[in-house]
Amino acid sequence: MRNFFSFLWEITKIIIIALAIVIPIRYFLFQPFLVRGQSMEPNFENSDYLIIDEVSYRLRSPQRGEVVVFRYPQNPSMRYIKRIVGLPGETITIEDGKIMIFNEEESQIGEENKSSSSPFVAARVLDESNYLPLSVQTPGEIQVSLEKNEYFVLGDNRLYSSDSRRWGPLSEENIIGRVLFRAWPLDALAKFKIPAYE
Repeated sequence: MRNFFSFLWEITKIIIIALAIVIPIRYFLFQPFLVRGQSMEPNFENSDYLIIDEVSYRLRSPQRGEVVVFRYPQNPSMRYIKRIVGLPGETITIEDGKIMIFNEEESQIGEENKSSSSPFVAARVLDESNYLPLSVQTPGEIQVSLEKNEYFVLGDNRLYSSDSRRWGPLSEENIIGRVLFRAWPLDALAKFKIPAYE
């Protein structure tokens, strides 16, 4: 009988130690996310199993081009996945299928188109050729000025995505984390880096 209780105590210790390791990792560092729908095609397919990094944004701000998972602003119980296109303080204009970024500072995000009628120093066409086919156009006619801690997010499948064009800017407080890598399917295993803008 003593051996049985000793064995039971050892099993209990292993379970406690495992939970002490797994629970903080799951709830504070990384968490899984299953893609539902086609709004991020061709880069993310329905049923892709992703690992989300929840740590990075405690140390730095989200960056343009990163794919993030967030609580949907109109229903926080739902989780969405989109790509960050506009950063706080910028004005985003979508016109004729192109995305223009109006920014007070010079930045390296595309070809420059300075506008004398704009109060902003630089206006650039966003070059998304690193992650989208050249044939992809962004439908809609919209202009949005982002406040502090607001981001403009778009799905990669621009024709079939509910994103900032429809429901407005995304508040930083709703962002859960960035997509770190795809764990499934195995033949599409990949780690995701911040795209470089020319």
